[in-house]
Amino acid sequence: MLIRMNDITKIYQTDEVETTALNKVNIEIKKGEFVAVMGPSGCGKSTLLNIIGMLDNPSSGNFFFLDEDIAGYSESKLADIRKQNIGFIFQSFNLIDELTVQENIELALLYHSDVSAKERRQRVVEVMERMGIAHRAGHMPSQLSGGQQQRVAVARAVVANPHLILADEPTGNLDSVHGEEVMAMLHELNKQGTTILMVTHSPTHAEHARRTINLFDGHVVTESLRAAE
Repeated sequence: MLIRMNDITKIYQTDEVETTALNKVNIEIKKGEFVAVMGPSGCGKSTLLNIIGMLDNPSSGNFFFLDEDIAGYSESKLADIRKQNIGFIFQSFNLIDELTVQENIELALLYHSDVSAKERRQRVVEVMERMGIAHRAGHMPSQLSGGQQQRVAVARAVVANPHLILADEPTGNLDSVHGEEVMAMLHELNKQGTTILMVTHSPTHAEHARRTINLFDGHVVTESLRAAE
């Protein structure tokens, strides 16, 4: 099992207000699955993704990643697990304006001390070709269309061959054509064995997933399974 969450609760507290973002959530995700998470704004989707990505900690409950209970792990230990296992794709692309396409992608490998400079360059070239952006290697993000920027973001997420890709509204800033291109790329990555967990508002894009989890007010209210192709 890649991910197991038992009674995960997340409470945010300010001086006067206590907000329960997740309330006793139980989820299991197997290796190789493509899971969509849906629900209205403010229902806890991004909080769920942040906890699974180890960018935030639950207030209570148990979170197992690759059958390890990661509660109490240090930030450096969590960073190591993230680095070795997880790729992130964000709605806003999160590219660095001052770096070229090639440099933005290579950045994801700089923290892998076991990957030589030669192998880094080779991997980046291969993933750019795979994503159809090799001809844009020397361009800056500002010189790219939204669809091309998201291709770079996907390339950066997969260049380290992660077990899991977390995609937070990956098509939210794209038109329908470029959105479908990104979904086709995610679908292909999943067919190659990468586990994908995607937050989306789009029922059409959720159809690319094998399973859909619906959240409402911090609870899992329904789960549905799509028939195999």
